[in-house]
Amino acid sequence: MTDVIPVSEDWLRLREQVDARSRSRLLAEAAARMSRAPAVVHDLGSGTGSMMRWLVPLLGRDQTWVLHDWNPVLLERAVERESQLGVVVETSVGDLARLRADDLGGASLVTMSALLDVLTRAEIEAVVRACVAADAPALFTLSVTGRVVLDPFDPGDRVFEAAFNDHQRRATDGRRLLGPDAVTTAIDLFTAAGWSVRAADSPWRLEASDRLLVAEWLDGWLAAAVEERPTLREWAEEYGRSRTAQLAAGALRIVVDHRDFAAWPP
Repeated sequence: MTDVIPVSEDWLRLREQVDARSRSRLLAEAAARMSRAPAVVHDLGSGTGSMMRWLVPLLGRDQTWVLHDWNPVLLERAVERESQLGVVVETSVGDLARLRADDLGGASLVTMSALLDVLTRAEIEAVVRACVAADAPALFTLSVTGRVVLDPFDPGDRVFEAAFNDHQRRATDGRRLLGPDAVTTAIDLFTAAGWSVRAADSPWRLEASDRLLVAEWLDGWLAAAVEERPTLREWAEEYGRSRTAQLAAGALRIVVDHRDFAAWPP
């Protein structure tokens, strides 16, 4: 992937527990049943390996995981943490835009988590082509849909949501990201290839117990909105102070919509 959007290890660590409780277990179990034995799972955009740690118990047999990421440091962290899982782990540093069926050698399942929305259409097309050519079922989780619900309601909610979503669809260094349109695009591409697809909602439901994650998410959400529409800066500062006070008082709840889907060959 050219001009990759950086993701911090701290952010991945903060979100792992919420990701784990949000993914669709039913879809994961269905994908596990469809995968061939022995399990060879290729995890695209694996980061520090959170998808592996979540899915290993559901596969329930000898497993080899091939972790693909552009960031070798994150891959090192994933390998360091795999010793208690009892699986074989291999790594591959590479560019998803150049992904080919050969890169998914022996795959019985291809996974991805929280990545589609930062890809371009060309990159998603490359991923789908590779999965189809490799004849390997896919389980893609936690793709944002663009919808956020905050309680209590504030008039700024929809304004900052719209600005954030525009930022997610931005063009950067010649790449136009799909943002919240990515999950529908990927599903349509698999369907056009003649594959079956089953989707499920997988929202983050954030409350006071998720205070650290909420604070980080809120800062990033508003920062992206302001970057997209600088005229919102003063309003965003006031809005952020209000939401932070609500969070500190245990009075703020947030639902961030995501979508999971499984796709498999005919």
